[in-house]
Amino acid sequence: MSWSPLHARLNQQLKESNLLPTGAMILMAVSGGQDSVCLSQLMLDLQSHWQWSLAIAHCHHGWPGDDNIATHVQTLGAQWQLPFHLCCAGTSLPETENAARQWRYQALTHLAAQLGKAYVVTGHTQSDRAETLIYNLVRGSGMAGLGSLTAWRSLSDKVMLVRPLLTITRQETGKFCRQFNLPVCLDPYNQQMRFKRNQVRQQILPQLRTLNTQADKHLAQTAVILQDENDYLEAIAQQYLHQTLNPQQHLHRLTLQPLHIALQRRIIRQYLQQILPKMPTFAQITATVELIHGFNGDRLSTLPGKIQLQVTGEWLVPKAPQSNSPKPIH
Repeated sequence: MSWSPLHARLNQQLKESNLLPTGAMILMAVSGGQDSVCLSQLMLDLQSHWQWSLAIAHCHHGWPGDDNIATHVQTLGAQWQLPFHLCCAGTSLPETENAARQWRYQALTHLAAQLGKAYVVTGHTQSDRAETLIYNLVRGSGMAGLGSLTAWRSLSDKVMLVRPLLTITRQETGKFCRQFNLPVCLDPYNQQMRFKRNQVRQQILPQLRTLNTQADKHLAQTAVILQDENDYLEAIAQQYLHQTLNPQQHLHRLTLQPLHIALQRRIIRQYLQQILPKMPTFAQITATVELIHGFNGDRLSTLPGKIQLQVTGEWLVPKAPQSNSPKPIH
């Protein structure tokens, strides 16, 4: 094994973060592209230091060209002498970016649980974190969405998703693959501009690099800051929600009136997530915040599930839709 600066950086990062502890049972998600191949080689080279148990998983979407990519990854697994597992979408092919992403995480979570692997690792990089911030920004996401690509998150009560390369750029993974002559499979779907993330990757981020060559790094740092601040504010909002919510799910609006609007929005969003059948929109959150300062009897009737909110004295009171079924005749 040749010890490169990237090996040293990842090794030191894992020591400081404890993202992947010694002896961890790890399933590596390998697409065949440079990021996942770079990560796999790094993990394989560090395996003797950490006593990990490694295996490879590849997700086959059923799209044209996927057979060749799957064969390529299987060949890599054989060269690395690692167990290889193929996840196939079957007849229900994912048609959108979001559907494909959701299917991959579901398939990887299920496979990891079957294999007794506690960790799934992916090759997301600092560049992916920057792209996610840009992509979610234009979609109108708040702080949670802008910082959503995190170093780890739970996939289930037994499986953790870890992204070890979030401090490493895509340029660095490409350089690593060239340095060690690693065979990389080019995914034709990464070039198709009908996928919005490819537009961000191929068009928008390169333009931003002409303004600042460190654009990936700085955008990723912003995402980290936003995620940390979001976690802190969410915890404060949760405390207020517990203090102001009674067992009947009535919200004490007088307690919320003197709070800053930013905190009011967070508390109201958390509250609406509890009483509504789906995630509230920004417009619904804003309309509910206005009720905090409303008059007795004021009502909001535009919420999902035909649920209404009414100002009743000091409280915001949710009212479920009334049944239209005929009353029994006695």
